[in-house]
Amino acid sequence: MSVDNAAVRKIASLARIALSDAEIEALVPDLNNILGFVEQLGEVNTDGVEPLAAVIPNTLRLRDDVVTDGGIRDDVLKNAPEGEHGFFAVPKVIE
Repeated sequence: MSVDNAAVRKIASLARIALSDAEIEALVPDLNNILGFVEQLGEVNTDGVEPLAAVIPNTLRLRDDVVTDGGIRDDVLKNAPEGEHGFFAVPKVIE
């Protein structure tokens, strides 16, 4: 597959990019080189190769998900301006 000036103009139009004629002339060989490289990658035998998300093995170090009651209610309520029956007390707002 090769790209010509008309294809570059069409791509630039779809991408809403303004290109001059000189820029279009410069992009044609670059895009053709990129497409040639992609065609070379298509010739590589990848049978039996697992897809990778990263080249090095990554494992997430997560803590155990243990449900607790927190046990620090009184310490948290010390930060509140007012506490009532173990909860934050807020003023009633009625409009």
